[in-house]
Amino acid sequence: IAPRAFRDEELFETRAELEKCGHSITLASTQTSPCKGMMGGSAKPDMLLERVDEADFDAVVFVGGSGTPVLYDNADTHRIANEMYKQGKLVSAICLAPVILARAGLLKGRKATVFYSAQHLLTAGGADYTGEPVTVDGKLVTGNGPAAAETFGKTLCKQLA
Repeated sequence: IAPRAFRDEELFETRAELEKCGHSITLASTQTSPCKGMMGGSAKPDMLLERVDEADFDAVVFVGGSGTPVLYDNADTHRIANEMYKQGKLVSAICLAPVILARAGLLKGRKATVFYSAQHLLTAGGADYTGEPVTVDGKLVTGNGPAAAETFGKTLCKQLA
């Protein structure tokens, strides 16, 4: 998650769906002190992004919100996304966060969705923008915003089953 202004529903609703289907969650950010959500929520990361070892996880979920642009070109988010993808693991992002995947080079020629205001950033990265609430293209799952958070979480559960 972004250290400030992550989108609460995208973290908390997605997390709830993943926990319902038996997955444990490790939260990472650029800081380990509490991160503030756009809607007033708070979440304390378990670890720094730079400490994430992709071998330890089955999937990665990048959460959106107005603070997400600080992660668009972050070397750690790109490393995590690319390594997880190379290892055949699920790589996902919701709201503005699919731009991270586009900037990491993962969406060239792939179907993806994003929050409407960032459509041009997704297509600039070579993605085929669908405009759907949730889009699945192989091991890549993208969601378009907070209204899709629950469906996004349920889709991740299906993909991880």
